Amino acid sequence: MVSVLTLPQWCAWVNKTIISRRLIMCIIMRVPFAPAFFFGDNPRHLRLEVLNIANLAHQINEEILDKEVRLISDTGEQLGIMPLQAALDIAMQKEMDLVKIAPGSVPPVCKIMDYGKFRFEQAKKDKEAKKNQHIVEVKEIRMSPGIGDNDFATKLRSAQKFIHDGDRVKVSVRFRGREMAHTNLGEILLRDFAEKCSEIAVLDKEPKLEGRSMSIFLSPKQSSSNK
Repeated sequence: MVSVLTLPQWCAWVNKTIISRRLIMCIIMRVPFAPAFFFGDNPRHLRLEVLNIANLAHQINEEILDKEVRLISDTGEQLGIMPLQAALDIAMQKEMDLVKIAPGSVPPVCKIMDYGKFRFEQAKKDKEAKKNQHIVEVKEIRMSPGIGDNDFATKLRSAQKFIHDGDRVKVSVRFRGREMAHTNLGEILLRDFAEKCSEIAVLDKEPKLEGRSMSIFLSPKQSSSNK
């Protein structure tokens, strides 16, 4: 009677056997069957971490199929050109990984390193860079032609804060009913607003009437956005 493996049993078998991981990698990468790729010339290589199916960014250890490589030690020392087998032996002796870092070179350049640690530190750097990267947004300040002094001052402080944070600001005046007959008042209001932000911002767009709204755009000056 033929027994059928459950999904958990199949996953456990895959993780347990190096040969099965290599077989799956061949299927994914469409690599032709090669006994040397599966079994290697030396059984000791089975102790190396062979394949990382989740990450194909670098070829590591027995993923590397070149006959010879130019080897760099874990301390950065140039060890010269040598057969792949010798490079793998050195990496195994140091209990580290052999990583192909320059596949386009002839022969390709490989370095001995702790690949797991390298990936962790790289991910940490990428996360930090992403965290420090500021995405410029466009904030909008809306006013009416008859806005009071206190409200105007409040809107102005909000715009200045946005500009200090490195964002662009769209300042608009909305006209209602008979206010459309006095759009010049909105233009005066917008120019006054821009003038009061002139120390930290530049006027990107002159006041322009679009429908019932007139607007300007303010962008941070280079010096203020770097604060």
